[in-house]
Amino acid sequence: MAWKTLDDIDLAEKVVLVRVDINVPVEAGRVTDATRIEKIVPTIKDILAKGGKPVLLAHFGRPKGERNPDLSLAQLVPALETALGAHVTFAADCIGGPAKTAVAGMQPGEVVLLENTRFHAGEEKNDAELSASMAALGEVYVNDAFSASHRAHSSTVGIAHVLPAVAGRLMAAELKALESALGKPERPVVAVVGGAKVSTKLELLGNLVSKVDHLVIGGGMANTFLVAQKFDVGKSLAEHDMAETAAEILAKAEDSGCTIHLPIDVVIAQEFKAGAESQTVPADACPPDAMILDAGPETVAAIKKVFDRSKTLIWNGPLGAFEIAPFDAATNEAAAHAAELTRAGKLISVAGGGDTVAALNKAGVAKDFSYISTAGGAFLEWMEGKTLPGVAALMT
Repeated sequence: MAWKTLDDIDLAEKVVLVRVDINVPVEAGRVTDATRIEKIVPTIKDILAKGGKPVLLAHFGRPKGERNPDLSLAQLVPALETALGAHVTFAADCIGGPAKTAVAGMQPGEVVLLENTRFHAGEEKNDAELSASMAALGEVYVNDAFSASHRAHSSTVGIAHVLPAVAGRLMAAELKALESALGKPERPVVAVVGGAKVSTKLELLGNLVSKVDHLVIGGGMANTFLVAQKFDVGKSLAEHDMAETAAEILAKAEDSGCTIHLPIDVVIAQEFKAGAESQTVPADACPPDAMILDAGPETVAAIKKVFDRSKTLIWNGPLGAFEIAPFDAATNEAAAHAAELTRAGKLISVAGGGDTVAALNKAGVAKDFSYISTAGGAFLEWMEGKTLPGVAALMT
């Protein structure tokens, strides 16, 4: 992949339209987790340092093309000013008079935040007229929102075809990390895929078995693969109607030279609640009245050995019901081992997806992975081998 970055373009005195993802959680008008805001800081500060005038484009929630005061970006201004250490002027629209006035009045060192792009129905349709109206506000376009780049919207694709377009620091870091993990990885490559359902990750699994050397399957979807092997999984979460599909994936993996690793032993309980009485049994010995809620210690030991033999790790999804102890043990132990190998320089580790980030944060090891993607759908579509429209628009 080839894309331009902030280092490849002159920004002095230029109005720079920056697509960011600041779709952060807000309660009572206050940002409760500013992680996504903090991640855009390097890009904005670099633009300012190069003499550019950053104008931020972003979506917030799902207003479905209508103005909704509860989804106004105005409520993010205090958190943005704190993170950036700069004055942020808010414009009540992303096109037209309010936007033009705010941009025209920009002072050196100032940042402008335009209103929610999704207040316009044309945004999600990649409407050419809307794209042109937004592009008319600036001279350069920077996409720093990998997590929104799986959507062909006006603010992620349309503007990139009108103005000179480059990747921001966050976008460039994400693309570099992903390229090193699946594009041209150091081998052997191991992927960990967890989650509730096989049906939601069919394309992902189908792509990975032809790209990686080892595939570790955990979470609820592992139960479906156990069903495919004619194991009884009791009351466990499993898609019995997907057992044949799971068997086909196992066969495809064998043909591709990919080794799939399923649970050897499992942690079971009568109910899913904190402190529930649990026990470890072989994967083929789940009683009819019990449910599988985590991978067992033998499974974790086997996974750690695979990590030891690998050079690159891609992780999406937990190995068990990590939200509640003691069913977080497998995820925590395997993640800690991956973090240890990463710190020692023996493993490149890239992880992403909502539950994955939450699980690694809960395990206290997220900071030790080579790269953690905050993207959800975009990260999954990249793992599925799909071309992301917002990324394709930056390719040279």
